[in-house]
Amino acid sequence: MSRVPKVEPLDPPPSVGASRGRASKPAGATDDRELVRRAQQEDQEAFEELVRRHQHRVFAVAGGILRRREDVEDIAQQVFVKAYFSLKRFDQRAAFSTWLYKITVNECWDLLRKKKVRPLVYESDLSEEQARQIITSGEKVNPGPDISEKIEARERVERLLEGLDERDRLMLILKRSGRVSNRGDCGSF
Repeated sequence: MSRVPKVEPLDPPPSVGASRGRASKPAGATDDRELVRRAQQEDQEAFEELVRRHQHRVFAVAGGILRRREDVEDIAQQVFVKAYFSLKRFDQRAAFSTWLYKITVNECWDLLRKKKVRPLVYESDLSEEQARQIITSGEKVNPGPDISEKIEARERVERLLEGLDERDRLMLILKRSGRVSNRGDCGSF
């Protein structure tokens, strides 16, 4: 998947609206809805435009969870394939970017769970010395939090992020992934 440069919006970033203190919808939100509608009717160009618009966010989110570039690229590809085949079931109650974010996070966690699985080794297949080494190495190691604890913590963070509006959520994710500095580089969202 080739990288497409981010297209800067023509209008200045939306300001905070007077009603209920929430930010107004991003300029591309209505365009995304139209592109999704067209892509659901099998318009290939509409889906390609959705990929161009959102691939940098998918890479940023996956890069914040995974560290290996190859894993990030694989996940990004899987996310867009899954989105393509699931698009007809997408009912647009949420923004397309939110839906894509959730697919990205789920795919990343699925990969991490798969990598956690280790091949099964029977004690009877080991020599006495190997078995002794495994037993003693298990006693020395003080493992950190269990993977299920990490997943639960991550899910708590995701629930908290879902409470934020899209712009703030993306800014936090990009900041955490190191894609944005403290100097206010988020003004283009």
